[in-house]
Amino acid sequence: MRHRPRQAKGRPLVGERYTVEVGPVAHGGHFVARHEGRVLFVRHALPGERVVVEVTEGSERDKFLRADVVEVLERSPDRVTPPCPYSGPGLCGGCDFQHVSLDAQRALKAAVVREQLQRLAGLDVPVTVEAVPGDEAGLRWRTRIEWARTRDGHRGLRKHRSHDVVPVEDCMIARTDARAGSGLVTEHVRDHDFRVDADGFWQVHPGAPEVLVAAVLEGLEPKPGERALDLYSGVGLFSAFLAEAVGVTGHVLAVEGNRRATVHATQNLSAYPWVSVRTGRVDESLGGLTHADVVVLDPPREGAKRAVVQAVAGLTPRAVAYVACDPAALARDTAIFAEHGYVLDTLRAFDLFPMTHHVECVAILRRA
Repeated sequence: MRHRPRQAKGRPLVGERYTVEVGPVAHGGHFVARHEGRVLFVRHALPGERVVVEVTEGSERDKFLRADVVEVLERSPDRVTPPCPYSGPGLCGGCDFQHVSLDAQRALKAAVVREQLQRLAGLDVPVTVEAVPGDEAGLRWRTRIEWARTRDGHRGLRKHRSHDVVPVEDCMIARTDARAGSGLVTEHVRDHDFRVDADGFWQVHPGAPEVLVAAVLEGLEPKPGERALDLYSGVGLFSAFLAEAVGVTGHVLAVEGNRRATVHATQNLSAYPWVSVRTGRVDESLGGLTHADVVVLDPPREGAKRAVVQAVAGLTPRAVAYVACDPAALARDTAIFAEHGYVLDTLRAFDLFPMTHHVECVAILRRA
């Protein structure tokens, strides 16, 4: 087979500067602008601003370019001075919205969730991003942090879309007692203790477990005697509270692919003999099941995807609670659920990652 020669992308445009008008926020923490017909994805901007940007990625033949704001000519009233000295063009890439007031950050995240649901699921849903107790005006919330190292050994954090490390003395979204490294820790939620690896999955905002459990239980309303599934169950956070709700006459099946997590889940859920913990891929673990009354889906960032959604819908649960950290994946999977007769009943969004573009949603889907 003959391969076509790879076409050159044309003259690199990195370093060039343009004056642009900033348009709407886009999924991923940047804003849309245009220069001579070409789309630019711009960081450190705000809608309605007139700014000078410097291209950070792209060449003449690319359909779009990436750029950073280097000068603000006309500023938005929502722009603030970043509280962190390491935030800005060419510096730490961890926070997208340090230059935005907290209220405006939440409005931007709500706009992204709403746009993704409109575009990918055909739904027009009002969205409000709720503040969550446990941070200090959007700072000091991160309970775990992974430091990088500069070539001379100093700790730091990476630039946006780069392996380059910026020396950082103090990450202002991290708590002063933030964990780093391995080991075993105990997390407390309501009256439950959960053992989890320090580098294993657990929500990094201290207020997250409580608000997510409350939203899931309020949305599903699990009843005594029901059969519940907790998919991508981690160390059993939702399983414990589902178990209490369905009681000894019910049953909970927790499915998780990470073996270390299921070892901890077995210990964390040992007080509930009506809970089964299974290690394995979620799509492969649902084959022998025939029915579930309620389901919790808490997949990784890429979402549950079609095979899992179809398998869950095939169990005809009366309600599904979908916990999502990516609005695009949530919208895509909501559309797949709709193909199988499930409608979006309620949606709550939580600001579990202040100063960044990330947002956590809990969607309740019900059989139409």
